[in-house]
Amino acid sequence: MTARLTRGAGGPKRLRELLDSGETIVAPGAFDPLAARLVEEAGFPAVYMTGFGTSAALLGRPDVGLLTMTEMAGNAGRIAACVDIPVIADADTGYGNPLNVIRTVGAYETAGVAGIHIEDQVAPKKCGHMEGKQVIAPDEMAQKVRAAADARFDKDFVIIARTDARAVEGLDRGLERAAAGHGRGGWDRSPHRVRRRVPDHDRRQGRRRDRGQRRPLHPGHGRSQGRPGGRPVVTGVPS
Repeated sequence: MTARLTRGAGGPKRLRELLDSGETIVAPGAFDPLAARLVEEAGFPAVYMTGFGTSAALLGRPDVGLLTMTEMAGNAGRIAACVDIPVIADADTGYGNPLNVIRTVGAYETAGVAGIHIEDQVAPKKCGHMEGKQVIAPDEMAQKVRAAADARFDKDFVIIARTDARAVEGLDRGLERAAAGHGRGGWDRSPHRVRRRVPDHDRRQGRRRDRGQRRPLHPGHGRSQGRPGGRPVVTGVPS
């Protein structure tokens, strides 16, 4: 009983080790501590706190930027407190400008998660699977990623730079934004929806272009977004 009341140490370090392993890391989505425990009990090496699922569970509303940073970080902390595997958490847009991102990183790091992802949407943001999204300028996103990387207390804390540009600007621009993300200090790069409604030849081109990148690819797609029957988020796909 008492073993379940303590948290395993080294979440960020363990997530780094997983990403450096060269293996595909499957991190199913969870919206509350019980779901996270089920992910851990099923033997997965990491768990992802879904923003869509969190919004649905806490508010009964879609993921359209209704939850605040403190509400999201609080949920992430409760999830991290009940599992011994690394937790990757949705941090939406970072909840403002680079100064807000600095506070966001501190709150999530204090919550005990191993890493977060920050996306390049215009606020108020939408779930990546929704239509009508808009993205901020690449330079503005670069400032956020740089601020996030510099704000970490633990340098193993993983910053995932996510782009939703695929559905807005096309595959080429999405891959360019993804590559720019890790160039500003983001460990991972996440071209969201890169596999949804993308023709086969675009997928092949995307894989060829991505082979030249040094950081792992994180296609954000599936159950972590609260879509039943979808595929789980995959993080750390080797280049």
